[in-house]
Amino acid sequence: MQIVTPETGTPEVVVDALMRGPGAIVIRGLFSAEQVADARRVVMEHSEHRAQTVTHFQGEAAKDARLHLQRRVWNLLAKGDVFSAMSEQPVIVAAMRRFLGEDFIMGSIAANRILPDGPGQEPHIDYPYWDFHAPNSFPIGINSSFPLNAQVTIPLDPFTTQTGATAFVPHTQHKLRYPDESDRFFERCERMEAEPGDAILFFGATWHCAMPNHSNQDRSAVLIQYLPKFVKPMEDLRAMVGEAFVKRASPTMRQLLGMTYPYPQNLDAVANATNAEGRVNAARY
Repeated sequence: MQIVTPETGTPEVVVDALMRGPGAIVIRGLFSAEQVADARRVVMEHSEHRAQTVTHFQGEAAKDARLHLQRRVWNLLAKGDVFSAMSEQPVIVAAMRRFLGEDFIMGSIAANRILPDGPGQEPHIDYPYWDFHAPNSFPIGINSSFPLNAQVTIPLDPFTTQTGATAFVPHTQHKLRYPDESDRFFERCERMEAEPGDAILFFGATWHCAMPNHSNQDRSAVLIQYLPKFVKPMEDLRAMVGEAFVKRASPTMRQLLGMTYPYPQNLDAVANATNAEGRVNAARY
């Protein structure tokens, strides 16, 4: 894994790693110990007794009695200001502006908690590519020469081979297909090893999966999905956060919620309103 600091992790360096490099990069120490502790407290609170346990790409693990040992916590923006700070982090935002366009949006922000002995996932690619096992549902000629996704993983616990650090196969981001047995994913993969407070950025078309937690400690992380402005978000974040959140949202957060992009809209209604305004102005003069 390529590792950089917040100072050396420039947008150019990040984009090169995601597009022409291995498909992933670690920015060391991007978040403080206090931010990590705050985020971890909220994730534990919302997943200890009641949490969404269904996750995507479980493969054989879906039949596993240990499935409850991998838990998701959704709608993090409404659960603590620390998650807004994480999603708006300036180094990440600058990289995403270069990678996905100035008006990029956030498609999802959730936490994944894998308890000791928790199972892993099957190798996959991420939304909006994640149902590419049905290629006929995508436009003809689609490819990953330009990105429709970026993922940011913020470890709240150590990501090691023992705790189940995410596995990935470098330089697979341009294949735009699911790996099969002939690709020998688990023989070729590397691990996204990182420390709490680091940020792992990767192109979601890169083959990857969570691995089983063989340690005696949790392996939790905040997972953020970023998308170009024209891709439908995975979560309806604008509706989920509520009006009070929206009213105090920063300009960057309003962009992440898709509020600065005007579509879809009822253009017939807009035209009627414009015409009516024109008639009123004409009547005045």
